Amino acid sequence: MNKQVFKIKLKKGDTVVVRTGKYKGKTGKVVMTHPTDNKVTVEGINIVKRHIKPNRQHPQGDIIELTKPIFISKVAIQDPTSKKASKISMKIDSKGIKSRSYKNSGKEIK
Repeated sequence: MNKQVFKIKLKKGDTVVVRTGKYKGKTGKVVMTHPTDNKVTVEGINIVKRHIKPNRQHPQGDIIELTKPIFISKVAIQDPTSKKASKISMKIDSKGIKSRSYKNSGKEIK
């Protein structure tokens, strides 16, 4: 069974704004993208607590905090000039090189 691979315009290191849910309005950097799940992992967003059974590293057991992936539809890239959420547009220049740019301001994403 083949799993669908989604096209993700966000890249590792992009600053994103959460648009819906518990973390609405918060910003963070993309740590990892998950194209098969259509999700991204954002630093400091969607933190969950996981209970660990006793093992050699944690003889008493432990509760650790993990950062879980969030759906791409819930986040948008942050335009640094206006500090607001923006969509990403793809532009191809005369040499045939693709580049990403902000839809609101039209500036290129570095």
